[in-house]
Amino acid sequence: MTLDDINQLDLKTLADWPLPSKLAALAILCVAIVAAGWWFDWRGGMETLEVTKQKETELRGVFTTKKNQAINLDAYKKQLADIEQAFGALLKQLPNKQEMDALITDVNQAGLGRGLQFELFRPEAETVSEFYAETPIRVKITGGYHDAAAFVSDVSKLSRIVTLQDIVMEPGKEGVLNMDAIVKTYRYLDDEEVIASKKQSKEQPK
Repeated sequence: MTLDDINQLDLKTLADWPLPSKLAALAILCVAIVAAGWWFDWRGGMETLEVTKQKETELRGVFTTKKNQAINLDAYKKQLADIEQAFGALLKQLPNKQEMDALITDVNQAGLGRGLQFELFRPEAETVSEFYAETPIRVKITGGYHDAAAFVSDVSKLSRIVTLQDIVMEPGKEGVLNMDAIVKTYRYLDDEEVIASKKQSKEQPK
């Protein structure tokens, strides 16, 4: 069929068209219907289907995670119990409020027991955290090097948690060593203090 033949076709005489022309027109009509369906209807459905598939993948991932958590629930409970037990053991290494004076005395006696002289032993303001409080003690000690080293070792061996920070050592006269340091002692908060600490944290602006 030539271009002239196509130009001579009239829709009013469609029934009289040659068979090849009818088949070509039918094919063009089918293509037009499919294209219109895709553009006006199927395209949106395909996009919705793709979004739904992505959502399904996400939900499957969430389901798998929840399923694994459910399967390992007993292991998680045991792990939590172990953590709570370890946390309780750590708390037992901290004195309570009534025992702080005795702990400070132990630190002082550790230095005196090694023949050291305290030029300064000044507890400073307490800092309260969520479950514990720390008290820094600024100290200035004079004595022999080995005695100072033994004092540091004795403090580390105390039954309670005590740390030495910001240590500065300078040689003095006649072989005497001057040591400045901050001794930090820790205590756990009682129930009322824990409640007050949490309340204060909530009231602080973020």
